[in-house]
Amino acid sequence: MKPLRVLSILIALVGPASAVEPRETPMLADQVGAGALPPVARRLPAEPLVVTLTGDREPGVHGGDLRMLMGRAQDTRQMVVYGYARLVGYDRALDLVPDLLREVSVREGRVFTLYLRPGHRWSDGHPFTAEDFRYYWEDVANDPDLSPSGPPQELRVGGEPPRFEVLDTHAVRFTWPEPHPRFLSLLAGATPLFIYRPAHYLKRFHARYADPEALADKVAAERRRNWVALHYGMSNIYKADNPDLPTLQPWRLVTPPPSNRFVFERNPFFHRIDTNGRQLPYIDRVIMTITDGKLVPAKVGAGESDLQARYLSFGNYTFLKQAEERNGYRIFLWRLSTGSQVALYPNLNVADPAWRAVLREADFRRALSLAIDRHEINQVVYFGLALETGNSALPESPLYSPDVAGMWTRFDVAEANRLLDGLGLTERDDRGIRRLPDGRPLEIVIESAGESTERVDVLELIGDSWARIGVKLYTKPSQRELLRNRVFSGQTMMSVWWGLDNALVSAEMCPLELAPTQQQHLQWPRWGQHAETRGEAGEPVDLPAASRLLELHEDWMRSRDGAERRRIWRDMLRLCADQVFTIGTVAGVLQPVVVNERLRNVPEAGIWGWDPGAHFGIYRPDTFWFAPAGRDDGETG
Repeated sequence: MKPLRVLSILIALVGPASAVEPRETPMLADQVGAGALPPVARRLPAEPLVVTLTGDREPGVHGGDLRMLMGRAQDTRQMVVYGYARLVGYDRALDLVPDLLREVSVREGRVFTLYLRPGHRWSDGHPFTAEDFRYYWEDVANDPDLSPSGPPQELRVGGEPPRFEVLDTHAVRFTWPEPHPRFLSLLAGATPLFIYRPAHYLKRFHARYADPEALADKVAAERRRNWVALHYGMSNIYKADNPDLPTLQPWRLVTPPPSNRFVFERNPFFHRIDTNGRQLPYIDRVIMTITDGKLVPAKVGAGESDLQARYLSFGNYTFLKQAEERNGYRIFLWRLSTGSQVALYPNLNVADPAWRAVLREADFRRALSLAIDRHEINQVVYFGLALETGNSALPESPLYSPDVAGMWTRFDVAEANRLLDGLGLTERDDRGIRRLPDGRPLEIVIESAGESTERVDVLELIGDSWARIGVKLYTKPSQRELLRNRVFSGQTMMSVWWGLDNALVSAEMCPLELAPTQQQHLQWPRWGQHAETRGEAGEPVDLPAASRLLELHEDWMRSRDGAERRRIWRDMLRLCADQVFTIGTVAGVLQPVVVNERLRNVPEAGIWGWDPGAHFGIYRPDTFWFAPAGRDDGETG
């Protein structure tokens, strides 16, 4: 990502708005004719975002209902994830580009000026202006009742919030004393930092603006504890559970909860159009049916969903493939964005002093990694379709290096044995198991959350190959919360989990996962807790390589330009791979994506990831469209 190139990227994406003549949306034509809605030219911003569809995407036609299945009513929030309308967002190259915003100006990495699109409107037709940012800043983030702790930590640098300014109706500025390199990526997230609210709607629920008696009546009618609870319930943009709350997303909720069938209709004031002048989204409605998550694969196989990946796994692929032709859908296989499907986490903060000393030896961790037959795991568990790699950046990441991803991942039992011998672990018992310096057998207990038979299969294969280097592997399943508590308290010597949550990394993303910055990191929980609490709890880092990672993370947080951030990321990825702080196995495991055979512009090859990516969001579902029945050649007419 290159936020300082945002202005030049904008020109390439948008182009002159006057070159495109807007075309009315058939679904809205009657409302326009009746005067209930203004014509499309007056619904769009003065400078709409003109989307050029190239490569595997083509301009489409309006119409149709897209069916999806979800396992919980709370999954309505996925429409904000998938809709992916953000102030700035990631494109497919993982560059940050303006979206809701017309422009972004960044100076010294700490002064961010956000320019809105004149004429841009919320879904109810009210203007989207700087007042919506002011309302959030003054009346939400800095209101002592709504935000007792003040603005969120994500808006703080060194504990200090920014200075906020309204420059004019369509421009606001955030200024920090020091650089805030995370700011734009936070705005682009799957769960974004929402720094605006629809002020015109929410003021009726705010004690500063509403008539006290009218507000009290609303509190009573909604059965809320007080006006604060009422405001919170009415204002949650991310949850998408209030049909009256105006939105900037492609589709707006029209079904009040509770329900087992939620309908989202097109936002008449959405800010994007295609090069043919058609206002996006192409699809009129998204219909979300709530069912038992365990039944989703069967219902998808019966043709009850037009676009589905959530609640599906690779284990469903064979069943879904069998019904593909009969039920009119296609199955694409996208790669998951985690750094490793199954990763081992040696606990460098384990309480047992003998084990702590051994686990902190880089050569010990390297030996364990070399003694894993990743090719066998790939063939036996993943049908040879995964990537045999360490827990590092994926090939689709601009920071990917095959040399780094492949460090200490070859299957080399002889070298693993040599490294262990070099550590003095040469004594063995009558089973051939090596002994620790205190005489105990080198038996590693790997604890898991007990939620995945897939992990059990992988651990069995690892146990077989580790036996060849004199290491015995045992597994211990437990509940997720119990596992984390045991890791945090130092009772667990090694655990198993996913690898990096996000291996689709770029330089503008914070390298939080690579340094001991959070207690949730299973390889160094006590060091992470020390960083999170600013030294009030946990333990200070006392391993040079881990200390270096912390230094590099701090350097990134103070960085002012993209080149510096890229260098820091590459240094951190290389150091983590060389030190094998986590032991990856395979990555890029395949995620089935079921697509109606008439649905266009869904990429056949993609990445299924939370952040960045927002699952379907990065591929812009507002550009998906249905080919007319009987025509499957993609012709738009």
